[in-house]
Amino acid sequence: MQTGAAHTGASGAMPSSGSLDLARFAATELSHDPFDHLMVRGFVRPEFCAAIEAAFPRIDRGGSFPASSLACDAKFTAFLKELQGPAVTQAFAEKFSIDLSGRPTMVTLRGQSRAKDGRIHTDSRSKLITALIYLNDDWDAEGGRLRLLRGPDDLSKYALEVTPECGTLLAFRCTENAYHGHKPFVGRRLSVQLNWLTDAAVLKRELGRHRVSAWSKRLLRLGRPQRHAT
Repeated sequence: MQTGAAHTGASGAMPSSGSLDLARFAATELSHDPFDHLMVRGFVRPEFCAAIEAAFPRIDRGGSFPASSLACDAKFTAFLKELQGPAVTQAFAEKFSIDLSGRPTMVTLRGQSRAKDGRIHTDSRSKLITALIYLNDDWDAEGGRLRLLRGPDDLSKYALEVTPECGTLLAFRCTENAYHGHKPFVGRRLSVQLNWLTDAAVLKRELGRHRVSAWSKRLLRLGRPQRHAT
């Protein structure tokens, strides 16, 4: 599949190959400790990473935002279309031995990490699979590295720590013991979250919840006193 999220050549034409390395994904073994997951470095092909990162929509506040609510340009939209395409769904269905046919997908984006982010949690059981694709050029910070945990109470007891470097995929089955979190980090931290959901009603509810949350945050910002430069 051709994607507009690639580097252009001198003529301005885009490479015809897809930006996702599904062969690398297929060759990566699923781990079951402490729950079903896999990490794939280079899931987004290296030659595509810089262009996709550059096309990431501007997000200047914390929180998670549906991609449909943001101003995504044609390049980034093409990347998201590929990510939600049938080849990716089939690859994930085979890897996790789960029937994803007819399951709706939801994509949310994060552009900023706050001090309160990264607290230990599990994803909703209305989500079947969570896939996180990181799009950060370099990552030297100790915080912001997602950990897959062995329990709900201790961030230091983890099976895997993932550096959120550009092109890295972390995917896991959403189960009651799929605890994850990271040490605090404040600043720019780009990630795309793709979820396969149980049904369309969940998708409608989740999108509605995000819209209400964004509306509330907007009202809070408008209600704050303005700071004037001196």
